[in-house]
Amino acid sequence: MESLVTFVEIMLINVLLSGDNAVVIAMASQNLPAHQRRRAIWWGAFAAIALRCALTLAAVALLRVPYLQAAGSVMLYAIAVQLLLDSSTHAEGPKIRKSATLASAVRTIVAADFVMSLDNVLAIAAVADGEPVLIVLGIVLSIPLIIWGSKLVGSLLHRLPQLVFAGAGLLGFAAGKMLVHDPGLRPLFAGLPAASEAIPVLSIPLVIVIYLLWRRA
Repeated sequence: MESLVTFVEIMLINVLLSGDNAVVIAMASQNLPAHQRRRAIWWGAFAAIALRCALTLAAVALLRVPYLQAAGSVMLYAIAVQLLLDSSTHAEGPKIRKSATLASAVRTIVAADFVMSLDNVLAIAAVADGEPVLIVLGIVLSIPLIIWGSKLVGSLLHRLPQLVFAGAGLLGFAAGKMLVHDPGLRPLFAGLPAASEAIPVLSIPLVIVIYLLWRRA
């Protein structure tokens, strides 16, 4: 019974955290022609799964490494801003540059997947209490979630390119959560519960403000 409860918890974590992977895969591949976009989604999805499997081997140890999630959150902030910079904004709305290549899209996907797969594996490892079978099962279950979610989000972004800002905000929120949950920073945020709640939310407009300031500069 306890294993069944753990299994359900891992499923819920995958539903929540795989959404971030689906968003970044869709955002990174939206500049590509249709046939290359499909290839980028598949390559990106398999990269996410491969990274999760590799990170699982060290998941239990990573849970105790201070400042690792904080470093990952900084990387994720940068990725969110970079994805916004890849879109050129005009008066009638965001227009997507046609200079993206399959290789550059896959590189962006792999970099983002590394950060978010780390977050996913850490969460699953914490719930599974280091049980390898449950951890691997949770990772395998994320495959259809990432592939299906990437195609759905990619279709929406193609029709409504303005949604790129919502996607970047979601990545900023995920980065903020990683930052406040870092073991090394936990004593700091323990005395600031309001900050722990506010930082992920404030990270949503933060990435957009950084993007606007960067473009203006």
